[in-house]
Amino acid sequence: MGEFELLALLRERLPAAGGQVRVGSGDDAAISVPAGATATSVDALVEGVHFRRETASLRQIGRKAISTALSDLAAMGAAPGEAYVALGAPGELGEAELLEVAEGLAAVARETGTTIAGGDLTAAPALTLAVTVVGHAPRPEDFVTRAGARPGDILVVTGELGAAAAGLLLLEDREVPGDDALRARQLDPTPRLAAGQALAAAGATAMIDVSDGLAGDADHIATASRALLLIDAEALPIAPGVAAVATAAGRDPLELAASGGEDYELFAALPPDAVDAARQTLAQLGTPLTAIGKVEAVEGARPGAEIRRRGGGAVRSRGFDHRRPRGPR
Repeated sequence: MGEFELLALLRERLPAAGGQVRVGSGDDAAISVPAGATATSVDALVEGVHFRRETASLRQIGRKAISTALSDLAAMGAAPGEAYVALGAPGELGEAELLEVAEGLAAVARETGTTIAGGDLTAAPALTLAVTVVGHAPRPEDFVTRAGARPGDILVVTGELGAAAAGLLLLEDREVPGDDALRARQLDPTPRLAAGQALAAAGATAMIDVSDGLAGDADHIATASRALLLIDAEALPIAPGVAAVATAAGRDPLELAASGGEDYELFAALPPDAVDAARQTLAQLGTPLTAIGKVEAVEGARPGAEIRRRGGGAVRSRGFDHRRPRGPR
């Protein structure tokens, strides 16, 4: 099968275009007519860096590629709109395998109301998916950036932490006992799009998705906001099963939850009087919201984030750094 025949089959798997897209996949470029403001993000998954085909199905790889990109829109409080996928395929993958990747992409697009409006297919030495996503809001000021946290704000996080990191340990070491639910959190994350929009509407002053680890991502907000973020280690909502996996692997559960990454939860700063209402709104979405710390002013110190134990001392942690990788994620 040639490239153009394969592209036609891939397009057949895609959901119908949303209302803002006038011309979608199949022409030289997509045409959209957005109303209001847009937020755009690019994310990439590369075999051997972000996944291994030995531990993830091709459908899971497709799902994760678009979900991780959409998580960036969730962190802005954006409504999902369009996605553009560049797929680099190694020669050993045939049409059936590439269609399986496409089915994973399309499934998440349907679940989230995202239009896959275009992309590209090329040969590559390793399976690679680069996904560009575009989100929408009525006004630019409706988006939430990393730069608005203010002294006195309460730090909150959605869902539970540490599950994806524990799942990765289970995938890499079959001798470590653990739950399949943890593996699923690593292989098939869920973008918190509705929660992100709810937090933005509740007045979040800063927000980020927990992709590289809470410690590193909190530091991004601290730096952008020029503030000190103090996080209570014992308040972190650690997912069930993480402590047992961490102990079996000789790791500190708190350190795993703080620096493991890829949970794709949302970490945000909220005014104190907005926390209760936000918690109630997210509960209606089925997403817990936990207060884990506070924003302090920087007085003679550099901006930063500290995860402190109540008995004294800090949790030793750092976020994921692609220039200092620790193996496939």
